[in-house]
Amino acid sequence: MSYNQILVPVDGSQISFSAVKTAAQIAKAFNSKLTLISLVAEDPFTDADFYYSSAIMKEYFVQAHENATKSLADALEIAKAEGVDAETQIIKGQVSAEGIAETASELKADLIVMGSHGRKGFQKMLLGSFAQDVLRNTELPVLIIKS
Repeated sequence: MSYNQILVPVDGSQISFSAVKTAAQIAKAFNSKLTLISLVAEDPFTDADFYYSSAIMKEYFVQAHENATKSLADALEIAKAEGVDAETQIIKGQVSAEGIAETASELKADLIVMGSHGRKGFQKMLLGSFAQDVLRNTELPVLIIKS
């Protein structure tokens, strides 16, 4: 089995950086293309004439974009340390498993590598599992990194 395009969602957490390192090692072994993405929510009413966005909301979206940019820069350094060049993309829209699956499809990825925080019990019931949502929304193989 060979992987031509590997996709890694990055959220700035240590676990997502572990996923980047693992994905970079796989990319190096298979001579694969590596793409690192960060999903950023955007104000859904930005283009509406009737909508006024408060300064606090505007600042929130600006900060989210800055955080994504920094996370991707850090992730890129991890990939480079493994000897792999990677592309980065900020995906604007709804932060969701569907967004990851759609991006994977658009990029023609054949593997998704992502971190999972490994929530259990009540926390998992309350917050759910983002990794499980991705698994449900794609036909692609998904490698889950837990530490």
